[in-house]
Amino acid sequence: MQSITKIQKIAQDISGQFDFSINRKPETQYYHMQTQFIHMGFDGKRTGTETYSLKLRYIPVALSEKKLDQCTIKEFCLQLNSENIVTIPALKSWSYEFNRMSGVSDKGPLFGIPHDKFEGISDNKGNKISPEFCYAIYNNFIDFHGLNDIFSRPLFGKGIDALKLIGDKIVHPAAFIEAPVNLGTTIKPGSVFRNGEVTLEFKGVSIVDGAVCAIIGYDSGESTLKMAVKSSEDKYIKTEGGSEYKGDIYMDLETGWVRKITLDEFVVTQTEDGNNPVKIKSYTVRHLLLRLINQQGFEEVFGKQLLS
Repeated sequence: MQSITKIQKIAQDISGQFDFSINRKPETQYYHMQTQFIHMGFDGKRTGTETYSLKLRYIPVALSEKKLDQCTIKEFCLQLNSENIVTIPALKSWSYEFNRMSGVSDKGPLFGIPHDKFEGISDNKGNKISPEFCYAIYNNFIDFHGLNDIFSRPLFGKGIDALKLIGDKIVHPAAFIEAPVNLGTTIKPGSVFRNGEVTLEFKGVSIVDGAVCAIIGYDSGESTLKMAVKSSEDKYIKTEGGSEYKGDIYMDLETGWVRKITLDEFVVTQTEDGNNPVKIKSYTVRHLLLRLINQQGFEEVFGKQLLS
């Protein structure tokens, strides 16, 4: 009888309205994000993998003494297949200011992240990073802010703040928006990723690292991609395809900060090389895990802390 009473109390506590319009508690936060691309042939066999890892310190504007939130990268790592992990020296200790309106309603690069930082970069062994990997490295930062700052922060009653009760579901303002994916001189202007009908759903409540968190599910709907990467002075490798990404955001109900985010994306593309008329079809699965960590974990060298 006692356990039934406890269950009834829990049901009563979570059946009321929630307020996601609250501002985040002014605290410096530390994050570790890991993204893995798994490339597969249509015979079901893996053809390659890439794993990207970054650690980021996030200082909100209330503490940054700047006009915007400030982000600093501790280190960025890349692993191709089962090769040794390499670091990207150009991104070590790099700082930038996050601007949620830049590239959306204002002119400038998306979220204020400069493109030139990702052009012509090399790993710690002196090997130049190829353009497609440079774009993927850049896209780690777009993913971080898209999930951590667009989906999980209020948008004048039209975003997460429109969710009130468990089970509520909305179409997010990011639905059907085209985001430019051209990067510097290597990816041609006109390259875009277009969201499908993006939705947010208030799934319930969970515990992450001892904190009570709201579980917010997101789904991109049927999205499309068009990209042209320069292969020579006058030729481009053109890729078109479709994808759908979805996952869960675990938001601390006391502080308003994200404690954990998952993402799974499924991408089908066809690529046409100007030197070869045959179109190459490919299938890629992408997994992302973002975790809030403490300062000690942020300072540790990669490899001493695994995400799970």
